[in-house]
Amino acid sequence: MTIHISDSAQREGFKPCAHDYQVNCGNCRLNSICLPLALESDDIAQLDEIIQRSKPLQKGQHLYREGDDFQSVFAVRSGSIKAYKTTDDGREQVTGFYFPGEILGMDGISKNQHASSAKALETAAICEIPFASLEKLSAVMPSLQRHFFQLMSREITDDQVLITLLSKNSADERVAALMLSISTRNARRKLSATQFRLPMSRVDIGNYLGLTVETVSRVFSRMQKMEILKVDNKEIEILDLEGVRAMANVTS
Repeated sequence: MTIHISDSAQREGFKPCAHDYQVNCGNCRLNSICLPLALESDDIAQLDEIIQRSKPLQKGQHLYREGDDFQSVFAVRSGSIKAYKTTDDGREQVTGFYFPGEILGMDGISKNQHASSAKALETAAICEIPFASLEKLSAVMPSLQRHFFQLMSREITDDQVLITLLSKNSADERVAALMLSISTRNARRKLSATQFRLPMSRVDIGNYLGLTVETVSRVFSRMQKMEILKVDNKEIEILDLEGVRAMANVTS
């Protein structure tokens, strides 16, 4: 099999690994998130044949860069990824965070070029899914095609949520909404919805939410005083989920 890795990843040492990690779509603990549940075992085997697994990205390494040719979408198997765009004056604008079981890279579909860059926040194992192969499989697997459309729809919805977050909400609402988002995504992976570690820095959080680092820290302090959140550096414990929802102005 010819393995393609983006030019940026190759420059930064993301090379195919000769080791067999003994992970495939059939035995991956994330398959219920990544894959459509309706796929039969034979279908999963076909999908698994096109997926390429390589040496993990190290913290700070790029999976792809803005402007790279689009050839694949990527699923996070472990670790976390930050997506960002570069502004006209050269600054980094964080556009999203991706956790295990989530798909990224779909921003390149429309123009055959990635519209953003993706960088590892920590050591991250990635599954690469060549888009041309995925298109061919989707043509003969309606459930796979539907699942991919659902993933694209979720991306659009997430973008709309972020736009709403930045245009209308207070600092308290923005930080609380991010904590709820991470809580929900953890629950989807059958992990704790109330205790988790933030892989991103306060700088990244502020950048993503359109807040200063000082404001982010003040909101965390306020949430601790209200006893709805416990913060120990990057370790988060949600003490009062309803309280976080109320601060985020989200109904149960």
